Amino acid sequence: MGLVVLAAELDRARPAGTILLPIRVAGGLLFAWGALVGVCGALILGGNRTIFPAPNHGSQLVRHGVYRWLRHPLYSSLMGLSLGWSCLRGSWAAAGASLLLVAFLRCKAAHEERLLRARFPDYDEYSRRTRRFLPGLW
Repeated sequence: MGLVVLAAELDRARPAGTILLPIRVAGGLLFAWGALVGVCGALILGGNRTIFPAPNHGSQLVRHGVYRWLRHPLYSSLMGLSLGWSCLRGSWAAAGASLLLVAFLRCKAAHEERLLRARFPDYDEYSRRTRRFLPGLW
């Protein structure tokens, strides 16, 4: 995420008035969605939250709240925030950094899911009915 912000600054992002209105609106919506999903995900996950892919000892599989629609809302949040920021700043460099972040989080989620499947027998069922990053899409 830091790389996205730095890329936007180094790119000498365009003044807001020069960025097309639909791009600014899309950026604002992505940023707001990312913030909302992130806050909801962090609150629901509570003590189960960790920066590491492996679940905490004694943690439980969370399937309520935003986790009813997304398996990785915190990763989705970072994706929405970074892509939204790129649009709001009108920065191609930040957009490129955002895509790198999306690729990294996709790989991290795949690794994390292998660990979750090993830990929670019902994770397969959960993953079949719940999308990874975008409700109903991805």
